[in-house]
Amino acid sequence: MSKRGRGSRDERERKAIKLIEAALYVSGRPLDLKTLGSVSGLRSKRTLTKLIKQLKESYANRESAIEIVELEDGRYVMQLKTEYTAKVRKLAVRPLLTTGPLKTLSYIAFRQPVSQSQVVAVRGTHAYAHIKELERMGLIRRKKEGRESIITTTEFFSDYFGLSRHLPKLKEQLKKILFGKEDSKLTP
Repeated sequence: MSKRGRGSRDERERKAIKLIEAALYVSGRPLDLKTLGSVSGLRSKRTLTKLIKQLKESYANRESAIEIVELEDGRYVMQLKTEYTAKVRKLAVRPLLTTGPLKTLSYIAFRQPVSQSQVVAVRGTHAYAHIKELERMGLIRRKKEGRESIITTTEFFSDYFGLSRHLPKLKEQLKKILFGKEDSKLTP
């Protein structure tokens, strides 16, 4: 290949990496290869994967507070590393949730599938309003089973918080976040 052709390809790849980075930053949610390919103008899955890997390594090499993570379903997300979240959370313009609904959501995520009555028994009667708000936001869903409502988190919840969509893996991730252990012996 001529130097001119190689230089042109390198330039296109540098531009594609920047577009991938911009898409991950702006979206604030996991993106699949199809979406990233569309944004970057790349059709080759192999090239796209190679460039995403380069971008991930770039963030890792400079020891940034930001990381790019590949989720188990093949999507990618740009997120703040866990160890920095608590220290800068207060600086967010407007938090997604206030403390009460966030605690209720945490309980639901960790104990799911969980009955509404169990959530209310643990979190108090104010949990009814929290559940309604969380459902309106698309973070949880309620499903009637007989006279009881069973609550689970949604795919949007997993995407928003950069967690797995698969329940066993999600619970392991939550244990790690809450207890700082990969395979905590504490049961949900």
